[in-house]
Amino acid sequence: MKQLPDSPAQPAFPQTRAWPPISVVMPILNEERHLREAVAQILAQAYPGPIEVVLAVGPSHDRTQEVADAIAAADPRVTVVANPTGRTPNALNAAIAASRHAIIARVDGHAMLPDDYLRVAVETLEETGADNVGGVMAAEGITPFEQAVARAMTSKIGVGAAAFHVGGTAGPADTVYLGVFRRSALDRVGGYDEHFQRAQDWEMNHRIRATGGLVWFQPRMRVTYRPRPNLRALAKQYFHYGRWRRVVARTHEGTINLRYLAPPAAVVAMALGLLVSPFFPLGLVIPGGYALAIVAGSVLTGSGLPGRARAVLPLVYAAMHLSWGWGFLTSPRELSRPQH
Repeated sequence: MKQLPDSPAQPAFPQTRAWPPISVVMPILNEERHLREAVAQILAQAYPGPIEVVLAVGPSHDRTQEVADAIAAADPRVTVVANPTGRTPNALNAAIAASRHAIIARVDGHAMLPDDYLRVAVETLEETGADNVGGVMAAEGITPFEQAVARAMTSKIGVGAAAFHVGGTAGPADTVYLGVFRRSALDRVGGYDEHFQRAQDWEMNHRIRATGGLVWFQPRMRVTYRPRPNLRALAKQYFHYGRWRRVVARTHEGTINLRYLAPPAAVVAMALGLLVSPFFPLGLVIPGGYALAIVAGSVLTGSGLPGRARAVLPLVYAAMHLSWGWGFLTSPRELSRPQH
């Protein structure tokens, strides 16, 4: 299959073509501060076809429901549906069920889309025949800590070689960030599996590919992402990533590779090194070697960051690696997908 160019190109179709309508589905929880701006940005997309937005609102602790209802009352293109569980996959399925169009774009409340995001997505769907297209999770931080996290989340040292984190050339992919789907593909696989509190995107993209569909990475679809604001929140995020990636591995055999096994292997090796070090001091070589590697990696990848961001970058890398690995190792079998 011919790959698409990485650099921006002229629209694949003339302005006079009939652009298909798009349903944008958004899982919303505690988004009072950002919701108006997020919806306005979607409705202002440079897309020639019709757009509707479906907000699946969970039980929030702020005025999110009131804000969502006001937006919908002021613009007929916006619909609000309830998500009593507050969980992301449930919200997405509820929004998809309430949507009307054959192309469905998932957008999160904090995602900041480029103006041509939906247009590039539709062009890519039509040019490739893919069932789902998505792009780069372009992490950008504001505070020094967030800037360090953003650098780690766009570095192979932090997240491996996944194209939707670090970029790459257009082509088939295991998964992509967010996603713009054909409804027919979502119907074919039954939508998001509501068992998966995390990793639901990876899991559903696996089912799309397993049923003969194509998932396509398009680097022109860059979405700005705001990282977690502190070390505790970051560690919690990556702990749950690791925990639920293990659940996916139990559900779908053969979906784990060495990249996913590296963090838990590092946790086990360092724990064993520390455990034997009182009797065998050379055991400290393992955790000490990891610490030196992280510091060296931070020096290599921290260029251009403010001093405070460079100073915390080793802690950020360690939190991401070790939290993910510990979450993977301690993932309880009770979380496994029930067999029917």
